[in-house]
Amino acid sequence: MMHHDLIIIGGGPTGINCAIEATKIEMDYLILEKGVLVNSLFNFPSNMTFFSTSVNLEIGGIPFISHTDKPTRKEALEYYRRLYDHYKLQIAFRRMVMSVEKIDNGYRITTNKEIYTCKYIIISTGFYDKPNKMNIPGEDLYKVKHYYDEAHHYINQKIVVVGGANSACDVALETWQKGADVTMVVRQPELYEKVKYWILPNIQNRIKEGSIKAYFSSTLLSISEAEVVIHSPKGKITIDNDYVLAMTGYRPDYNLLKEIGIEIQNDEKQTPVFNPHTFESNQENIYLAGTVLGGLHTSKYFIENSRNQAKAIINNITVWNYS
Repeated sequence: MMHHDLIIIGGGPTGINCAIEATKIEMDYLILEKGVLVNSLFNFPSNMTFFSTSVNLEIGGIPFISHTDKPTRKEALEYYRRLYDHYKLQIAFRRMVMSVEKIDNGYRITTNKEIYTCKYIIISTGFYDKPNKMNIPGEDLYKVKHYYDEAHHYINQKIVVVGGANSACDVALETWQKGADVTMVVRQPELYEKVKYWILPNIQNRIKEGSIKAYFSSTLLSISEAEVVIHSPKGKITIDNDYVLAMTGYRPDYNLLKEIGIEIQNDEKQTPVFNPHTFESNQENIYLAGTVLGGLHTSKYFIENSRNQAKAIINNITVWNYS
């Protein structure tokens, strides 16, 4: 059993930022990351480009240099690796948190490999690991993907892209450009109005000319090996299909939050309870940081507007608690 003053659950950009602030005051901390460094970013599509500029993604006082103002996934991975090396961040990789228990003067955290104790916890687990399921027959088939990697798999394949926001539009365009037969199924009557400004006109024109087929105000009813059934304003439609790319969004790990005892508000977005100034949850000495704060509103908090949370949390621990 190993002890640290602070355990940070999640080694994404926000968790790293918290660790940097802890490093600056020589606090004894450890990040527990269930995957690799910035695991969510690592699992982003290979050719993804950020909406934010590299300047707005900088943390820790280290410049983020990219070839254009909007960095790529590859450039982001290199940037966070440099932060990891520069600050000599203390991260235990491939440590899945199994349970968190309250003990005298702190908490006991059991992972798949070791047990740790600590006085303070920061949860910065993001949301990318839990896809929103459609809950329809056939969703568990091998051909259904909730994560997109690259277009090569889908050359000359009939694919259905579910969703109408950024990820869905990116996927539809990239796979179509590589030779896929693309059909979009969009729950709303039109594409999301805040799709990246350099993407939205392109996808709208491809739909208008018929290069990419689209069913609006529609949902998938079922998926089989060779077909999908769509519920549309014109009734049920069955089309041939090889793959379904369900870009239906993601959600926080509510199981972990509830097990720890963090209250979830009974609002539309199921946001966790926290102090908006210190980011401490309803559980003493357990803090929340990053996108997990937004509950189902996963676009409310992101790297660009969460950068000050780390300093606020560490300052609160230092001023009121840490000794």
